[in-house]
Amino acid sequence: MPNLPIKRHVALQPLSRDHHHGLLFCWKIRSGVKRGIDTSRMEAHAAWFWNSHLEFHFAEEEEFVFPILGKENELIQQALAEHAELKKLFSQEDMDFEFLNYLQIALEKHIRFEERILFNEIQEVASPEQLAMVDQHNAAGQEELEWEDDYWNWKS
Repeated sequence: MPNLPIKRHVALQPLSRDHHHGLLFCWKIRSGVKRGIDTSRMEAHAAWFWNSHLEFHFAEEEEFVFPILGKENELIQQALAEHAELKKLFSQEDMDFEFLNYLQIALEKHIRFEERILFNEIQEVASPEQLAMVDQHNAAGQEELEWEDDYWNWKS
């Protein structure tokens, strides 16, 4: 049977869209590393991505989504540990090619874990009230911004 798309509850869809943007970020870094792009350009992109997207995304998950399973849940403990590690990685200065590659691999692995395992468990056990609270918070939303330096574009 082919891999079918995961049917995500509407309350979790904005976070899944964030994950999609995270995977695109990983692809862009991976492409930049392959092309040997000046690491300062990718480091600036990483700093912007953290400050503009990821920091808010992590806070939203930790405040509104993770409590559905509780801090004692091993999946939540794994997600929180990965959040802490990624926060540390994104705060690194003077990122070289090896580090940038490690960063994008770690972020992609984390996103795949949340999408394939954690969010499935959360939507399985969440009450309608809990999902409504998550959905209500989504209404605040986050402005979509794009990084202007398209170093990953093979035509640039």
